[in-house]
Amino acid sequence: MECPICQAENEEILWQSPNIRVIAVHNEANAPAFCRVIWQAHVAEMTDLPPESRRELMDVVYRVEAAMRQVLNPRKINLASLGNVVPHLHWHVVARFDDDACFPAPIWANAVREARLALPEDWSNQVKRILQAA
Repeated sequence: MECPICQAENEEILWQSPNIRVIAVHNEANAPAFCRVIWQAHVAEMTDLPPESRRELMDVVYRVEAAMRQVLNPRKINLASLGNVVPHLHWHVVARFDDDACFPAPIWANAVREARLALPEDWSNQVKRILQAA
């Protein structure tokens, strides 16, 4: 099976290192402020990584969370590492708002309202600048 994360194209990369890349996700209707933190090598689980690499990955997840909080002032940030559909280690960092389509349920639940969010159009560029400045 080809891995869509390994074979990714047309990503909006906000930050990357040899081990990790951070992308903005713009194709999730219920989550208009969504980043994905991806371990570059194809591994499935956090425990596939040595402890130092786990710390490196989680440090980036926390940096993305902090940048999104600074730019978007969300009610909550959701962090999730699932990998059930694509077993390539990655973390979802999702800004949540009282008036998003699913709040307080997960973004993958059925929408309960039409979202009425007023997000900055360039939120991902603002997050990118913060991540690259760190």
